[in-house]
Amino acid sequence: MKITRESDYALRIMRCLAVKGKLTDAKTVSEEARVPLRFTIKILSKLVNGNVVKSRKGVNGGYALNGAPKDISMRMIIEIIEGPLTISPCLSDDFKCEHDGCDGECSCFYNHVFDDINYIISEKLDKISLKDVVAGSSGGQKHD
Repeated sequence: MKITRESDYALRIMRCLAVKGKLTDAKTVSEEARVPLRFTIKILSKLVNGNVVKSRKGVNGGYALNGAPKDISMRMIIEIIEGPLTISPCLSDDFKCEHDGCDGECSCFYNHVFDDINYIISEKLDKISLKDVVAGSSGGQKHD
């Protein structure tokens, strides 16, 4: 699994909105998050559609979080951009396994290992909220 540049930008944009705590225009978000304006607008649209950001049009318009920072997890943001978190194609609902003995349902050793790893990653990302991000706390240790 790889966090794409778009997800990285979305996380930065959401942090910016959490820090601001008020309606902020896209240009300001772009500058403060250090994300190109065209990507900022595209990502903000996805975040609005994902219901974690609200927008208001007009001269006094802009974008703001659609909820408390403590209620918005890193996983929510990433999944709005990327779709469901899966580290292997065999964990996707629409995957049809063609390996011996699987009959379309992937249940091999690797599937179980990947499922366990996927669960650990998902659980970790669920535990880190925007509130933690703003506070600078990852809920864990940095690994070398």
